[in-house]
Amino acid sequence: MNSMPTWKRAIIGLIAFAPLFVHAAPADEMKQMLETGRAADAYALARQHPEMLGEPTFDFYLGVAAAETGHAGEAVLALERYILQFPDNVAARLQLARAYFLLGEDARAREEFEALRRLNPPADVLATIDRFLDAIRLRETRYTVSSGLYIEAGLGTDSNVNGGPTGANLFLPGLGPVVLAQSATRQADYFATLGGGGYVSYPVAPGVSLTGTGQIELRANAKHENRQFDLGNYNFSGGVSILREKELFRLGVSDGLVVLGSARYLSTVGGQAEWQHQLDERQSFNLGVQTARLEYPGANGPRNASYAGISAGYRRLFAYAWQPILSLGLNQGRQRSLTGRPDLVAGTLGTRVGVSFTPAAQWGVSLGHSYLQSRYLADDVFLGVTRRDRYNAFDAAVSYLVTRNLSIRGELTSIRNRSNIELYIFPREMAALKVKYEFK
Repeated sequence: MNSMPTWKRAIIGLIAFAPLFVHAAPADEMKQMLETGRAADAYALARQHPEMLGEPTFDFYLGVAAAETGHAGEAVLALERYILQFPDNVAARLQLARAYFLLGEDARAREEFEALRRLNPPADVLATIDRFLDAIRLRETRYTVSSGLYIEAGLGTDSNVNGGPTGANLFLPGLGPVVLAQSATRQADYFATLGGGGYVSYPVAPGVSLTGTGQIELRANAKHENRQFDLGNYNFSGGVSILREKELFRLGVSDGLVVLGSARYLSTVGGQAEWQHQLDERQSFNLGVQTARLEYPGANGPRNASYAGISAGYRRLFAYAWQPILSLGLNQGRQRSLTGRPDLVAGTLGTRVGVSFTPAAQWGVSLGHSYLQSRYLADDVFLGVTRRDRYNAFDAAVSYLVTRNLSIRGELTSIRNRSNIELYIFPREMAALKVKYEFK
């Protein structure tokens, strides 16, 4: 029984039908090596002839060999040069889209797969394209905004909409026993969500793209007394991505607004830089830096601060039946008070572990755990102690693709925040069912 993946059989079959030109000897040899399954030898031969870069046929076979041997970034650059001259080559389009997929550049991968689909490729290639598009959409349903536009709506329940402590009787440092008003303790409620967003990617040169994203999410609680905790999140960002063989660089700026109840709660303006390195066909890691200015209007003005942080991540695709993907993240940050109130700002250290997989066609599952440790920079001016928090969140989601445009997702989140100050200790459980429609 032939266990070769469908996409690989499709690509090898297409190589024989690639447009022929007056070939230089290295390109002829590379073609023969690829047809006989010797992609590593073809890639090694290509590396011996840098003077051939830019010659279309050489670029084509370099791109195929690089993608086959785990050099996705180099494959993208070579195939983009080729496709600028021969945009209808199906094999080149398929390899370019797959290389973007391996890099985690889902928006660009989707664009290429969709463009290839419009070329009416052979049936086996069409099946390969659809499989990749399904995988991209399942990956995007929770963590990313897809290219184009989407709208999403949902219903859910929240055991603690105000993040309040479980009981009213507390013991606070410096104050002793206190009794909170009932409205300040944990409040459960049902909620409805409505959101939308989009992604724009504009390639300006091989390996260089301008990007822009926008996302809005609104959440309304059912009980009138909890409407003060209705939430609105508005996030917009733009930037540039630069690909150089195994290296991907992203630079961007972002603007965000959080509305609580009917009033502005927090405005943020910031910048980000990220470097991603592709270790091989299935593994990558990244490093990033972030800066932001946090502004709280009105009575919360003393919380105004600047933020600086660093992050690192690792991502691996496993060659198992359910196509599992493991993601690991680490971040550290520190705020600096702009109002002389270090007791209101914190230094943080966080981790994230996530696993996603596709147990069956059209189904996707993701599981994750987030941890954030916060230590404030001075004693609380009222309580006389320095606040220290430990935040744990477990999340799970199941997605189902009803059609190529419509998906349904169920979400569960369990949170525990622990603190050395009882006022900030709380549990929280949330569950939601959401429907998402993508316009293409």
